[in-house]
Amino acid sequence: MRNGLYPKLAAQGMRQNRRFFVPYLLALAGLTAAFYVMSALCADPGVMTMRGFAYVMVMMQIGMFVAGILSAVLLLYINSFLMKQRKKELGLYNILGMGKGNIALIQCWESLYTAILGIGGGLALGVVFHKLATVALISLLQFSIPFRSSLSLPAMVETAAFFGLLLLLALALNLFRVRVSNPIELLHGGSVGEKEPKTRWLMAVIGVLCLGAGYFIAVATKDPALAMAFYFLAVILVIIGTYCLFTAGSIALLKLLRRNKGFYYQTGHFIGVSGMLYRMKRNAVGLANICILSTMVMVMLSGTLALYLGQGEIIAAQYPANLTMDVRYDPAAGQELDLDGAEALVERFAAEQSVPVVGVNAAEYLHFNVLANPDSGHLEIGREGPSNDRRAVYLLTPDGYAALTGNAAPVLQPGEAAVCGRLPQNFGPELAFHGISVSNGTEIGQPKVITVTDTLPAVEYFNITFDMFETLCIVVPDKAALMEFWALQETALENLAAELAAVLLVNLDCTNDQELALMDAWTDASITEGFYNGTGAWNYWRTDSRAEMAVDGYSMAGGFLFLGIILGVIFLMATVLIIYYKQVSEGYEDQGRFEIMRKVGLSQREVRASIRSQVLIVFFLPIAVAAVHLLFDFNLVQRMLTMFGVRSILTVALCTAGTLLAFLAAYAMVYLLTARTYYKIVR
Repeated sequence: MRNGLYPKLAAQGMRQNRRFFVPYLLALAGLTAAFYVMSALCADPGVMTMRGFAYVMVMMQIGMFVAGILSAVLLLYINSFLMKQRKKELGLYNILGMGKGNIALIQCWESLYTAILGIGGGLALGVVFHKLATVALISLLQFSIPFRSSLSLPAMVETAAFFGLLLLLALALNLFRVRVSNPIELLHGGSVGEKEPKTRWLMAVIGVLCLGAGYFIAVATKDPALAMAFYFLAVILVIIGTYCLFTAGSIALLKLLRRNKGFYYQTGHFIGVSGMLYRMKRNAVGLANICILSTMVMVMLSGTLALYLGQGEIIAAQYPANLTMDVRYDPAAGQELDLDGAEALVERFAAEQSVPVVGVNAAEYLHFNVLANPDSGHLEIGREGPSNDRRAVYLLTPDGYAALTGNAAPVLQPGEAAVCGRLPQNFGPELAFHGISVSNGTEIGQPKVITVTDTLPAVEYFNITFDMFETLCIVVPDKAALMEFWALQETALENLAAELAAVLLVNLDCTNDQELALMDAWTDASITEGFYNGTGAWNYWRTDSRAEMAVDGYSMAGGFLFLGIILGVIFLMATVLIIYYKQVSEGYEDQGRFEIMRKVGLSQREVRASIRSQVLIVFFLPIAVAAVHLLFDFNLVQRMLTMFGVRSILTVALCTAGTLLAFLAAYAMVYLLTARTYYKIVR
């Protein structure tokens, strides 16, 4: 047999089966392009020179890992489907005289063509998309990135090697399947159906329990730290529950419908229920895959979008001035901060750098945690308890409140206080702070009792901090009252006691680049001896720049959103392909059945109605369950986002709702396209 025959047969087989191969090649090209884009961004030397490069690098490396795993699973899934559909063709080759070695050569040539068209086309597409991705990334990060090139040879080699290995693995599996099959099995392999599955009540019960447990964790978790810890447990439980219920619950439901004689023995219902029940074992796994992939797409996009859109609010609240200086000092060690000297240092240094200072607002405060004990009605310093009852307490003077908010300073008498925001439920107007020894749990010292006489607007600077507990901000009459609280918590918390703190908010009249240059100069100068002379004695001085924090914040959030979009597209691609191949496979299986129905008297209208009912169930059951998953997942996502500073529930809710609507629109388009393919095959 001439060697030139094998390439021709391989090309001819791919052309004749283009309905199967074209989506496969498009998927391979798309996955290759996405992988190349992330690899090229990691390999670009210009990324290493930008501020916040670590966030982008980590995001792209995570994306490559996830995309690699999903690509392997998806390509092997499609390859398995192609082999099943082509078994009849390969079996015919075998019966006509070709040996299994000859068939193996044809498959090798097909794999070579697939690699050239899929990987080669994907790399070409990736080069184009890489340029678009860099523009999109610069826009998301909101600062310039010195990208060197849109063509990365190391990334090309890495991408081609990875997907080449995947195709070699798929080829090895195909050769093994042909080797262990006889010609008759190959000839009839594409026609092998599914036996009617049994009702698995144990699996159905496990599914209900797992899904219920996952939903309970999602709804009941209030602590952001616990939300982060329990999130993956909840996800695993929901995935297990989804597979079990789609596999066992759907079968049980269909059999219950079949027992209902009045419902089952109608033309549309009879064909739809019996057809789905006949092959429900494979159907159920496919539907569960679609449901889980759809949920992943929506969760990733809504979460990363909320994180990105919340950055402006986070940065504005966390850094209300161009420069935020946090200073800590310990009165027990005889330290005392000279606020006037600190302000003078800042103004003098900025003037030396030719950066005008508009104003400096300074405030001293004390921060420690308490247990708002609902049984005793006391605020207990040093006592552990449920996270929902714990509070992060911030105490400051009237002048400090005015400096941080720009509002008028409240007038307070000794023993009085003003609360900023709201008190814990069932507490106030009299608040009793009790010191509880962290060593032995006994009460020490005298309780500090204050009476709340006024309610003030919240201090956003404290509300937006990354505290694990709800914030309780209180204004006390003067520095002496602040020191009394410091002494009480210092005795109770012992070596865990908090130091006194001060914050200086420095407003500048400059551009972001000038602010970043000033920060660089401050960092260099602050390490010289004598730089802080005249500011008193202290342990800790940290200076943050709003422009610098914006770079870090948008690097992280923009990287997350960019990664979410890329992985979302990959997951959506996987969803579309699973749906497409599912529809094509079932179309060929149903073709003969509907032809028989027409011959026994079923009208064309009844056939179309039956087809429509099956397709609608297959399509919209997964997305309906995915929407329920997303609804229950909302609380966990919102709690986790508070760890990053996103506290606006409205922002998260709007991002979730918008993502759901956009995905439904895309899903409906997929329905129209794949349903048309199914109708053409069946008719």
